[in-house]
Amino acid sequence: MASQIGFSDAVSQRLGYYVYRLIDPRKGETFYIGKGKGNRVFAHARGKLGVATDSDALSNKLRRIREIYRDGFEVIHVIHRHGMDEQTALEVEAALIDAYPEASNLISGQGSDEFGLMHAKQIIERYEATEVTFHHSAILINVNKTVAEKGSYEAARYAWKLDPKKAEQAEIILAVDRGLILDVFIAENWLEATSANFPGLAKDWTGRRWGFVGKEAPDEISKLYKRFRLPDSMRKRGAANPIRYANKSGLLENINEDTP
Repeated sequence: MASQIGFSDAVSQRLGYYVYRLIDPRKGETFYIGKGKGNRVFAHARGKLGVATDSDALSNKLRRIREIYRDGFEVIHVIHRHGMDEQTALEVEAALIDAYPEASNLISGQGSDEFGLMHAKQIIERYEATEVTFHHSAILINVNKTVAEKGSYEAARYAWKLDPKKAEQAEIILAVDRGLILDVFIAENWLEATSANFPGLAKDWTGRRWGFVGKEAPDEISKLYKRFRLPDSMRKRGAANPIRYANKSGLLENINEDTP
């Protein structure tokens, strides 16, 4: 049975925003990083939070919490930093998500895509690279988390929440890692993200997510973008959307189906 410990109103007022870790006592493994105020950490540790917007989420986090209590243990929680405003808490949360890659957070911390964990050589290349000038309408896809494992094509091609009609208007697709353009592709077809269309896909996203089948852009196009960096206006701290659309003027436009 979960402990009923909680913060009083007086303690909550002093705490402000805080960042916490949830730990599996059976393995000593951090499985979730969060931020909050008041008694959010306790509600999370008891599995009271986490209703997902995606069908995935009776998530790994909630399954883990239920398993811990099923086995007769309680979730361990650690508060790393408190007394912060919300923006500072978002930054600390993002840094901890980078520091604990085993955590089951479905979304990277704020700013992680552009300002997160990097080697010094990567930082130098990204900030010394020439800023790109757009000559084509493009879809920009952040492949940061999976490019090392899958390669840029496999990391970029599925599975995204987007408007496929808008996606088809793009002339090129740019695989981007923390603001640096790694590769340039041309989509031959946009398809529903299903295992039939993309063999090996772990989950069918019929009608909800999309991917493309394509090829590397020819050299005359690729050389205009590859190893160039995105303008600072496209790398704003806190931008969380992994996929964006840019017109030939380099202006960002919405490509998500669920965003007006």
